[in-house]
Amino acid sequence: MNVIKVIQYVFLGMIQGFTEPIPISSSGHLLILKQLFNFDTLKDINFEIIVNFGSFLGIIFLYRNEIMKIITDFFKFIKTKKETYKENYKYAWLIVIGTIPAGIFGIILKDKIDAISNNVKLVGIALLITACALFLIKDTKGKKTKKDITYFDALVVGLFQVIALFPGISRSGSTVVGAMLEDFDRKTAVNYSFMLYLPISVATMILGVKDFINTPNISGLLIPYLLAMIASAIVTYFSAKWFINIMKKGKLGYFSLYCLIIGILVILFL
Repeated sequence: MNVIKVIQYVFLGMIQGFTEPIPISSSGHLLILKQLFNFDTLKDINFEIIVNFGSFLGIIFLYRNEIMKIITDFFKFIKTKKETYKENYKYAWLIVIGTIPAGIFGIILKDKIDAISNNVKLVGIALLITACALFLIKDTKGKKTKKDITYFDALVVGLFQVIALFPGISRSGSTVVGAMLEDFDRKTAVNYSFMLYLPISVATMILGVKDFINTPNISGLLIPYLLAMIASAIVTYFSAKWFINIMKKGKLGYFSLYCLIIGILVILFL
């Protein structure tokens, strides 16, 4: 086993895990690293599938209790129609509605997105757009809690998630911005953003299964894949907790400044 390759996989799994939950674009940062370093890992078409699954597991674990309650309340409401379960029944549908736009446009725009997915200059521009969007809502507090979200709100946030299909646009950033513009309070915005990540992540993994299965000599990569996935899951969990805390404090300006600086550097030097 190539120890250097294993270290690369673990390191990049940690980068994915750290950048996925916060509004700075995980895919954009992996592309920047690809331009800076000649890591064989970044040429592996399965790598993003593996580390994305790790992030998925990290978010699932973080929200495990809430997810179980949403699922159980959804079916309990169908069975009993009791008002006690109605809020989570509605919330489940809000997650579905918020996911639909990215699902539809992801299929329609797939070829065009793939064609520009390796353009690092576009990533730089996208980071500047993210910086401006985060700056716009950095002091916004909002009033809507989970029970106040409407189906129209969910659709609007879902459309903001479509923007994140383009390389360099942060998914968590775009959905949080959309939610804050719809007057969500900070806690509700970040929680709903992470809920929308889960079905999108599942869809991404399903689409990548064929490539994963058809990879030659995949058995030799099982340990690096496993370690990268574990690293991504653990770091995602703690990064997401950190971001939730940042959101509660209204400190999005830090991420705006970071995206501004990195975006300018990428445009000028890569």
